[in-house]
Amino acid sequence: MTHTWQITTVAEAARARIATARFAAAHGVSTLERTRLVTDLSAQLRQCLTKGGTWQLSLRADAPSGDERHGRITAAVRSGEGNAAYGTGAQPAWQAAVECPARGNAAGAAHVIRDRTTVADALLSADEDTARVLKKLTEQEELVAFHREELHQTNQGVLALHAELDAAGRAQQELFIAERKARTEAESARRRLTFLADASAALTASLNHEEILRRLPQLLVPAYARSVDVWLFSGDEDDAPKHGPHPAAAVVAARRGRPQYAADHAGGFPGVDDQPPSALHPARPLLCIPLPARRAPLGVVTLTPPADGWSADDAIMLVELARRTGIAIDNAQRFEHSRDIAETLQRALLTDLPTTPGLHLAARYLPATHGLNIGGDWYDAFRQPDGSLVAVIGDVTGHGLHAAVMMSQLRTALRAYAVDGGTPGQLLTRLHTFLHHLQPDLYATAVIARFRPDEPTVTWAAAGHPPPVLRTPEGDVRILDAKPGAMLGIPLQQDIRDHTAHLPPGSTLALYTDGLVERRAHGIDPGIERLAEALSAQGAAELDRDLERSADRILDPMLRDSERDDDVCLLLCHINS
Repeated sequence: MTHTWQITTVAEAARARIATARFAAAHGVSTLERTRLVTDLSAQLRQCLTKGGTWQLSLRADAPSGDERHGRITAAVRSGEGNAAYGTGAQPAWQAAVECPARGNAAGAAHVIRDRTTVADALLSADEDTARVLKKLTEQEELVAFHREELHQTNQGVLALHAELDAAGRAQQELFIAERKARTEAESARRRLTFLADASAALTASLNHEEILRRLPQLLVPAYARSVDVWLFSGDEDDAPKHGPHPAAAVVAARRGRPQYAADHAGGFPGVDDQPPSALHPARPLLCIPLPARRAPLGVVTLTPPADGWSADDAIMLVELARRTGIAIDNAQRFEHSRDIAETLQRALLTDLPTTPGLHLAARYLPATHGLNIGGDWYDAFRQPDGSLVAVIGDVTGHGLHAAVMMSQLRTALRAYAVDGGTPGQLLTRLHTFLHHLQPDLYATAVIARFRPDEPTVTWAAAGHPPPVLRTPEGDVRILDAKPGAMLGIPLQQDIRDHTAHLPPGSTLALYTDGLVERRAHGIDPGIERLAEALSAQGAAELDRDLERSADRILDPMLRDSERDDDVCLLLCHINS
């Protein structure tokens, strides 16, 4: 049902407003929705009265339809003028709708109020509704304020969290940068240490100081230097002009024994003194490092920087490498000096071979290429009072001056014993007793062969030594491997036996030490077989004509694959055809 009111005055508008409020209350509309509806209606009616004329308010209560749980109250305001366009079917100037939970006494509620008491009561009821709305609004404002404070606190927490996250992110980034820097520095340090170890091994592997000087620039260029110049002191002042002038920083480094850096800016390297730019090379920085030795610097190495320059760690590494280079050069020079002395001594201890009609001798001695180049290998040949010739070859255990001195004593003792005569076996037996009493901790091996004039035989004896090799005139080769005696000097009493072999003209007897035939990987027997093959390959005419050259031809294939870590001694005894 629809209720309609004609409104032309303010009093009629107030009554219509009161009727609307009572109508909504009767239908169970909540205070808030009722107050909103009435307030909106009052504002609309005030506008309508301001315009003037007659206006029509209609209220309609609709029952729930379909799935709706509540009904609906619709209020509409239309113009009430005579024009048909303003009739009930015209488009309303204002319209509002609210849900109504219940259906009340619509007829009584919509009754137009006339008396003042009822109007006053309605106005007071409206104030009560307004008070409830205001109270509700206050509660909502307090709730909004509470939530606003919660939101503010939450925002502060979020901002603090963001700040913490940002600080944590910056700290993590700084840690990452520091870790990456530390990893880079560790990798650089590992690379420098690896280079220093490899370079030290390469420099100390040689005992030739000139080879060390050649290797140093190869190691440093281009990674750690653009150029390398080594000024090695010779001790001879007249030798200085040959090398040309040296940078002032190099001279200072030589005098003070401290590294010097010459450039137009300070290097800031630990343990390195700064100097002005070099007058010889003003545009290039120079790092001059002394090469230390046991007593005084051996020289100065002058470096120019690589493309990316030097860091402080690079400078420290280069100073350490120079120190190791100086020690390596000093060791090499000392070794070369000792080697020259030892080789001179060794050559002095070896005798000149005698010349005997019908018997030609050729000897070769090659010192080891590793070590001090002085050992106990020796050969000798001398005549006995009865006219026979004794040829001997031996090897004293060990190396060094002690072995060389012992070898000299054995050679002297053998010559002394041979003056009294005696067979090769007897001479070796006496040498055995001599060595055992003289040097109980030193041993030796030896072979003695005696050749008598006009006798086609050779008498020989061996003590722990590789067997002689005999080549017949026809080119056949035989190894004289009769049972030898034990090594000379061992704590054992022994009588070394003699052996005799037929030696017709054109025969060649080869005496040798184990350095010629022994190889670590193969032993001694294959080497003796190779010697036999090399001796057999020599022609009889060549042996008669040039025994010295034949000795070289025998040694060449034997030493081709040898590391020469032991002395080599060969003595050829050829009976002329």
